[in-house]
Amino acid sequence: MSTATELLTAIKDVGTDPARGGYSRHGFDTSELELREWFTAEAGKRGLEVEVDRNGNIWAWWGTPGPDALVTGSHLDSVPGGGAFDGPLGVVSSLAAVDVLQAKGFQPSRPLALMVFAEEEGGRFGVPCLGSRLLSGATPADVALNLKDNAGNTFADAVKAAGLDPSRIGKDSEALSRIGRFVELHVEQGRALIDLDAPVAVATSILAHGRWRFRFTGEGNHAGATPMGIRRDPMLPASQLILSARWAASSVDGARATVGRIVPTPGGTNVIASAVDVWLDARAPNDGRTRSVVERITAAATQAARDEGCELTVTEESYGDTVHFDASLRDELSEILGTVPALPTGAGHDAGILAAHVPTAMLFVRNPTGISHAPEEHAEPDDCEAGVEALAKVLEKLAAE
Repeated sequence: MSTATELLTAIKDVGTDPARGGYSRHGFDTSELELREWFTAEAGKRGLEVEVDRNGNIWAWWGTPGPDALVTGSHLDSVPGGGAFDGPLGVVSSLAAVDVLQAKGFQPSRPLALMVFAEEEGGRFGVPCLGSRLLSGATPADVALNLKDNAGNTFADAVKAAGLDPSRIGKDSEALSRIGRFVELHVEQGRALIDLDAPVAVATSILAHGRWRFRFTGEGNHAGATPMGIRRDPMLPASQLILSARWAASSVDGARATVGRIVPTPGGTNVIASAVDVWLDARAPNDGRTRSVVERITAAATQAARDEGCELTVTEESYGDTVHFDASLRDELSEILGTVPALPTGAGHDAGILAAHVPTAMLFVRNPTGISHAPEEHAEPDDCEAGVEALAKVLEKLAAE
């Protein structure tokens, strides 16, 4: 039997980022492919039958693959410079939970699968939960295949290099129909469990959230030879957008708005940019509030672009409405685990994408730092094992029904 901590230790050197700190493991890059091979080997040690679906999601079956399966898992990729637990904790916990159940001689009465989703964070191609979005049809294949990473490689290039057929990327109704219920374990991306002094919780909902790209186009020119009064500098309205994001989110109850990425073209220190791309992440408790935040930011950015003589185009790159996890499944988990907190989350997950198609639920494990998407993200070994114990209890009960 392996503990979650031991399994995390086994992969601790894969995808480290010496520049940013933490980990940079992105969909179908070298480090993520290494982790996929590691997971396949670990699943094989447990006698699980591994297959990769046409969108690059990995399934490890305990029992004969079939419909109405109980599925658990998470992802192995990260944001740039992310922590060690976001995603991998759910994957290693699923393996450790199988160890617990096999050690006691349990045999599932229905098919049970562990799953690793492809490109959950969107750290390489910009769209989060891409594996589950393609599986469910939430993102069209032609849109996904034309996504590009920072090096100019398309998603089609990446999946082909990984041995997948780009012509088969897209909605996979057959694979989706196998999932009867889905349970995802994840490190908490916040501090609610710290305040509640509890190691494990169940999820209630996910905030409505999306990503938008604002492209400001002006006139590239020489930084020293161009007088201030005749400039059409797209960096100015881009800066105004960043400031307006804080104001707009602060004016809407429960909203969050973040600019975490800016790319000027051509990007020289002594060059007035000809264009600036700014990515906005906006979230709120419901669709109306989220859209309101984005509308306010867009209005401010539009005016700032006009004042500078620049043009603005806004592209919605991904969006998900408020997710309410299946109430009956959530209550069943609470009954299995006893009295545990029930928490909403502001973070998106594959479980949230699948919730539109199958009953889904989530378990959260305490994060004593309250920090996520950063190297300081953490979970104590005892809390990790409490998560494994909780997941094992849930799988044992649900797979025996």
